[in-house]
Amino acid sequence: MNWITNYVRPRINSIFSRREMPENLWSKCEGCGTMLFHRELTENLQVCTSCGHHMQISPRERFKGLFDGGTFTEVDVPRPHPDPLHFRDQKKYPDRMRAAQKSTGEKEAMLVATGEIGRTPIVAAAQDFSFMGGSMGMYVGNAIIAAAEEAVKLKRPLILFSAAGGARMQEGILSLMQMPRTTVAIQLLREAGLPYIVVLTHPTTGGVTASYAMLGDVQIAEPNALICFAGPRVIEQTIREKLPEGFQRAEYLLDHGMLDRVTPRTALRDELIGITRMLLGLPPAVMGDLPAPENEVDVAVPEEIEDPSRKLSKDPGSTPTRAEK
Repeated sequence: MNWITNYVRPRINSIFSRREMPENLWSKCEGCGTMLFHRELTENLQVCTSCGHHMQISPRERFKGLFDGGTFTEVDVPRPHPDPLHFRDQKKYPDRMRAAQKSTGEKEAMLVATGEIGRTPIVAAAQDFSFMGGSMGMYVGNAIIAAAEEAVKLKRPLILFSAAGGARMQEGILSLMQMPRTTVAIQLLREAGLPYIVVLTHPTTGGVTASYAMLGDVQIAEPNALICFAGPRVIEQTIREKLPEGFQRAEYLLDHGMLDRVTPRTALRDELIGITRMLLGLPPAVMGDLPAPENEVDVAVPEEIEDPSRKLSKDPGSTPTRAEK
């Protein structure tokens, strides 16, 4: 035995056999500061299990938790001109686009898909705030038009999840033109007699709020979501007054009649199933209509199954709609 056997060889073996620990095992809640295990956070749809703070969630993650079995089919969206104004600030617009595509893994700031929720066929569209702040450009306008046309063609309701910082400045007036374009697209649903449900998430601001995000037949928001046209800081600097507590947050807008519901993300799927079927004139979804739970052999079915639509209206902890008020 010598120093090579006693020291060098074990040292080399320890280096090559060392297991690297992933850096994303834990996430810190922005609301309460609690360290959350990433798997637990993913299973809870990016909602803090300690304080209920709703973190940002990508459209794909949202759709996996929304659609039956997590399966959906993407809808093709026409691609606009990549840089119509040849805009450049600190970076060229194409360079910003490539950086956003690399960081998010998505083509643009909105994803459109078709699938079923509670055995009810729908079309869904969701904005990705991680992609250049979910800003509304020509692609987002094309995506909403494509979603509306697909809903009319398939005779399905459209559910839209908004999350945006407003219009995309790199496209100038062309981004602002998406406000009337998307409004006309929503009118197509109205003329076809199809429901249009909007779920406003944090944050929904600017031209998005001034167009398609506030045109829903039913307006739902996630807790504490910022929903506004001009932000509170801009308003305070303009009027030089202190704004009320919770101003422009989802609960404040609910109290002032601009929203129908404020629903936690973990309960949102069941709520959307009940509301969608109600608007379509379908009977309430029952347990037998839903996909069987995973990893279950024998599932006990109760003799009497509660009506989800009645639960929505009679649950003392639920928020009443404008019609119920």
